[in-house]
Amino acid sequence: MREQPNKPLVFVVDDVPENIQIALSHLKGLDVEFAYATSGEQALARITQRIPDLILMDVMMPGMNGFATMQELRKYPTMHSVPVVFLTARSEPEDVARGFELGGVDYITKPFHGIELRSRVRNHLELHSYRMSLEQKVLARTRETTLLKDITILAMGELAEHRDANTGGHINRTRFFVKVLAEALFEMGKFPDILTHEYIVLLYKTAPLHDIGKVAIRDSILLKKGRLTVEEFNEMKKHTIYGEEVIDKLAQMAGEPMAFLECARDMVGSHHEKYNGTGYPRGLKADEIPLAGRIMAIADVYDALRTKRSYKKAVSHEETMYIMETEDGRGRHFDPDIYDAFLAVEQDFAYIAKEHSKGLE
Repeated sequence: MREQPNKPLVFVVDDVPENIQIALSHLKGLDVEFAYATSGEQALARITQRIPDLILMDVMMPGMNGFATMQELRKYPTMHSVPVVFLTARSEPEDVARGFELGGVDYITKPFHGIELRSRVRNHLELHSYRMSLEQKVLARTRETTLLKDITILAMGELAEHRDANTGGHINRTRFFVKVLAEALFEMGKFPDILTHEYIVLLYKTAPLHDIGKVAIRDSILLKKGRLTVEEFNEMKKHTIYGEEVIDKLAQMAGEPMAFLECARDMVGSHHEKYNGTGYPRGLKADEIPLAGRIMAIADVYDALRTKRSYKKAVSHEETMYIMETEDGRGRHFDPDIYDAFLAVEQDFAYIAKEHSKGLE
């Protein structure tokens, strides 16, 4: 047999056991379950064992009164949406106002009529059930939208990568590199105004788009077997600009600022800039380069060196570290703080490259 779902739980808090019995007797006709406590302290100890659907709270109790108990309960995230109805003999306007200010949904003055209590409890349970159902639907739709966005980003990144057979697995590795590097910077306390947990998630999710502009590069250049001429390389450089244009069009279609598109645009347009100002497409230097671009710069260079191309062999982690130090370097190609974080997690980079070795020799 299918297990029946729990009935709604009504939690009654009153320091007088007789008052609890009276409330329960008035509500016994409802299809609900009951729990109770005879003090605010006892309520705090018991109430989180199973989150109630409604709390009936006495105000005047020795020790922790109803208002103080309510304030403590609201400190639990799981209790934020639980409706609280105050039951009390105190009917002064300031007490009523205090109850509502604390987030109470109703205020019933003792002695109350059974039919009134039963009707209000029934109404609040129905409203709570409807609100929880609505919140679940909104949460499900949000998850669906987020999943669709993430899949779309990956698909666009894969599209760019599939046009260039030399870069197999590049977008997958670089997004993990970016995540590890950003987390290391966060632990080191770097860029606190920008580098939040939320921003790290954006970096990880938008990283697959960093080479999206390559879809606009001619096959004769993108798929060329061998090194590019100066003219061809100048054309290849434009993939950063083309990528920005793609993101800009997406932003226009969105109609309003979106953090993940702003992060993507920063990364797409600036991941080939160099800290000393000798990069492209704009020759930005130091903090002029968006943080997303500075982080991707290290991930991109590391992966390019580790990857086999038609005009070069893949190199080992150790040789890659040597090349990045001597030919690129801290304060030349790379932001010094980000490069230091990279040195701290270089073995994580080596592990990621090994685990996602498609395209590596």
